[in-house]
Amino acid sequence: MRSYLLTTAAAAALALAMNTGASAAGWDGADDLPTSPLACDASAPAAPAAKPYDGGKAVNAPDKAGKEISVVDVPKLIGIGYFNATSKGIADAAKDLGNVKVKTDGPTEAKIDEQIKFIDNYITSGVDGILFAANDPVAIAPVLKKALSKGIHVVGYDANSTPDAREWFVNQAEFNGIAKAMMDSMAKEAGEDAAFGIVTSTFTTPNQARWIAEMQAYGAKCHPKMKWLETVEAQEDNVLSFNQATTLLNKYGDKIKGLFGMTSVATPAGAEAVTKAGLCGKVAEVGLATPNAMKPYVHSGCVKSVVLWNPIDLGYAAMYVMRAVVDGKLKAGDASVDAGKLGKLNVVNGSEILLGAPYIYSKDNIDKFDF
Repeated sequence: MRSYLLTTAAAAALALAMNTGASAAGWDGADDLPTSPLACDASAPAAPAAKPYDGGKAVNAPDKAGKEISVVDVPKLIGIGYFNATSKGIADAAKDLGNVKVKTDGPTEAKIDEQIKFIDNYITSGVDGILFAANDPVAIAPVLKKALSKGIHVVGYDANSTPDAREWFVNQAEFNGIAKAMMDSMAKEAGEDAAFGIVTSTFTTPNQARWIAEMQAYGAKCHPKMKWLETVEAQEDNVLSFNQATTLLNKYGDKIKGLFGMTSVATPAGAEAVTKAGLCGKVAEVGLATPNAMKPYVHSGCVKSVVLWNPIDLGYAAMYVMRAVVDGKLKAGDASVDAGKLGKLNVVNGSEILLGAPYIYSKDNIDKFDF
């Protein structure tokens, strides 16, 4: 059996996280919503069935069609590469549109209570629109509904709220498409009978809980011999993510053949843990992360697959959707929306705008991207 040392900086937090809901078996971190696993040999998600609009509505919103609007972007947290990238996309779109004033503001930790405070403060100070990426889909709903009741337009991206708490949600990729890309990559790298663990943010983070649920369904259907050992939480904290990954390596020893990182923080931290443990080539690290954070591990050969989309484009699309809502160019029942340089994006699932399919970054293409 292998044994590794933890760094000491987050030992106390690690002990807490390891004893707050993670079990040694099962699919911890998944939500309980219905799943729709893709066919095992499908190269892209099938088009979802049309649904009626299920979003909310801004009450008595002032007519700002074609006029300058003020928008605040409140992501899960600020100061990490992923949301720096979405913020850049939002700012780029505002510049291209020319009639939008936008700022990004939010907590420095992925804490829903802090995110709610930021949104509430901007409702009080007055804005025309709020963009958000939710830390918790249910907990954030009341403050977003408050914004709607005040005539403020609300559009989500990256991580959704309950649909009635916002008007539209810009989804980076279909959840089942992400699940397929993640599971297929792990099977290819670690083997069809590999055992693996997962490091996520929290069990209530909506996009990650949805991905994990779809991974469960797709894995059971297409990779039934693979074994899921444990899911652990690490917030969006780099040190804790490293320690959680190291703990999984230590706990399961020779049994563990792969690690999933479900966040742009957890994936490079997991790659660092595998590197420090001297397990490159023996334990596969597959996850969601920005290219720049993963380039050292991809170039060293320790990581072969990074699953993501372009978060700059995600932010860009969210800002264009906000402008289209204000201008009355995106309404319930529409099938698509114009997103500037991104072209037309499709409406799916009633009130979601789909950016596109997930992308696999590898040694062959990762240097083409700078974010």
